Amino acid sequence: MVGLPGRTGDDRISEEQAALRRVATLVARAAAPEEVYAAVTEEAGRVLGANRAAMSRYDPDGMATFVAAWSRTGTAFPVGSRWTIGGRNLLTAVFQTGRAARLDDFTGASGPTAQAREFGVRAGVGVPISVEGRLWGVVVVGSMRGPMPAGTEARLAGFTELAATVIANTQARVELRGFAEEQAALRRVATLVAQAAPPEEVFAAVTEEAGRLLGAHHTTLARYDPDGMATAVGAWGSTGAVFPVGSRWRIGGPNLTTVVFDTGRAARMDDLAGASGPSVKAREFGVRAGVAVPISVEGRLWGVVIVGSTQGPMGAGAEARLAGFTELAGTAIANAQARVELRGFAEEQAALRRVATLVAQAAPPTQVLTAVTGEAGRLLHADYATMNRFEPDGAASVVASWTSTGAVFPAGSRWSFGGQNVNTVVFQTGQAARIDDYADATGPAAEDARAIGLRAGLGVPVSVEGRPWGCIFVASRAAPLPEGTESRLTGFTELAATAIANAEAQAALTTSRARIVATADATRRRIERNLHDGAQQRLVSLALTLRAAQADAAESDGDQVQRLDRIAAGLDDVLDELREIARGLHPAILADGGLRPALKTLARRSAVPVRLDILLDRRLPEPVEIAAYYAVSEALTNIAKHARATTADVQVTASERVLHLSVRDDGRGGADFARGSGLVGLKDRTEALGGQLDLHSRPGAGTTLDITLPLRDPGLAPEAADPRTPKLGS
Repeated sequence: MVGLPGRTGDDRISEEQAALRRVATLVARAAAPEEVYAAVTEEAGRVLGANRAAMSRYDPDGMATFVAAWSRTGTAFPVGSRWTIGGRNLLTAVFQTGRAARLDDFTGASGPTAQAREFGVRAGVGVPISVEGRLWGVVVVGSMRGPMPAGTEARLAGFTELAATVIANTQARVELRGFAEEQAALRRVATLVAQAAPPEEVFAAVTEEAGRLLGAHHTTLARYDPDGMATAVGAWGSTGAVFPVGSRWRIGGPNLTTVVFDTGRAARMDDLAGASGPSVKAREFGVRAGVAVPISVEGRLWGVVIVGSTQGPMGAGAEARLAGFTELAGTAIANAQARVELRGFAEEQAALRRVATLVAQAAPPTQVLTAVTGEAGRLLHADYATMNRFEPDGAASVVASWTSTGAVFPAGSRWSFGGQNVNTVVFQTGQAARIDDYADATGPAAEDARAIGLRAGLGVPVSVEGRPWGCIFVASRAAPLPEGTESRLTGFTELAATAIANAEAQAALTTSRARIVATADATRRRIERNLHDGAQQRLVSLALTLRAAQADAAESDGDQVQRLDRIAAGLDDVLDELREIARGLHPAILADGGLRPALKTLARRSAVPVRLDILLDRRLPEPVEIAAYYAVSEALTNIAKHARATTADVQVTASERVLHLSVRDDGRGGADFARGSGLVGLKDRTEALGGQLDLHSRPGAGTTLDITLPLRDPGLAPEAADPRTPKLGS
């Protein structure tokens, strides 16, 4: 055994304790690990009488790295040197057994021991360094004189324990610093999330913070899309991003994107040499390994965060540390989706409110259906929308249409039912229908849809009082419309159905009122004819008979002649009154000559001077002429009775579609519908014919009646009478 001459056991113990104290002092002062490693190696070598000493760390890649070295002669292994673990040497023996080992003869040794032999070292001892129960490294001391003394292993263990302590403390400080850095990074991202920053800003922060924290060189945050692709929505790289934002790649093959997609769990690849897909491009940037963690939103796999390293496998626990960032990304996505859904709900309610206002105001059906179509198209971010009516002849026709850009099918366009298309399916089933790819659709409607570039579309039925009426159709040029579009359209179809039902009810009411007015006019004409042809003629006949009797009696009794004269005069008066009544029921001049001469007659008979301005060059429909005549007659009567006017003006004009009447006076004004039945009757008659009456009568400023009457047959529904107005139903 080799020993140092002239030294007692007590001296050795004192030196050893002093050396351990010096190292312990460094540990207590939290000196840098490199300083402690160097002190442990040197103190151990000196105290144990060795010629050389070294401390090595076992690395995950099967190598050992020298972290400290000492030599009594000044020549030592360079710090940072690396050796493959294997062969016959102390590094390998300790690594394989986890226990102290000795070689009393380096002859035949390999690896670093063989190089030590070149320095003259003949024997040595190695003692493991364990940190928290895990083998971390080894301290080796060697002698140039021969085998190390017995007990060297035990004495060296005191130094390895101090080395383990400083390593554990250093790791704790590193872990604490890493934890603090991780919490700071998470806090910065969480602040963005709490501030409702745009998702793009959060994604950028997640990728950069995660990459820097984990010591990665590239980070990508990707979204899984419904078409089997992944899209980069966040990217960071220490030397530039591998996949810039917006990059897309197909899911499939051996790579981290696919593994996470298939399993829904975190995954790692410590060697990308055999990976495919996006990993090929990552290798071009020097990425050798990576870790990926899924992003889930409300329990559904949404995407993935991938960090890559150019130096080798990512550290253990990288998946768990990365999960904190993916949770924040998931929260940001969920919040953004909630905000989008809330904004969408508010926009939807606003659109429905605008349409509902039109319905409540009894706007014309065409206006309501046009509004429904446009609001639905804009709200659903469609490219095209139409309101289609199902016709009795087996076709669908466009009532209203809207488009964001490009061609549009105009109102009146028609397609026969048949084939596989939205109109036909909705008509046949009475339920909503969608086609996500018009390449497979058939029928005339599908052919026209493809012609204007539509790729996908859907339709929701419109039912009026339980009866199928048509459907609302929305389409996209780019991709299938999102799920739930059908249910969002339902609110619009209900409003459309309400507007149609209201219009049909109004049309039925208007038609009924028009029939009542026409029936009343016909009844008056019949009474007038009966009076003229019956009672009037009989009275005329009796008058003639009476005059003959009066002539026969003239030569005889004078008293009898006087009595007959009185009877004849009374009979003439009755006949005049009867003629006046007959003219009031239905003026013959109106039936014979039309509105112009009839109004001239009214003007001549008026107690108030009337200025007439009649711009008519043709006869008008009989119900319109009758309504106009009675309106002017009632107005002039009211002026004479109540207005205290000196003049009245009557103006009559007619366009192709309407007759306009205006009756003005310079009287005291103050007329009101609530003050008498005459104006109310005029209003009812006007509205019964689909017209409008406006009254302007400020006190002291005279009165003006403006009346507009449509020039069509009031016995028909408005939509049927005017071919330019879309029908409301079939």
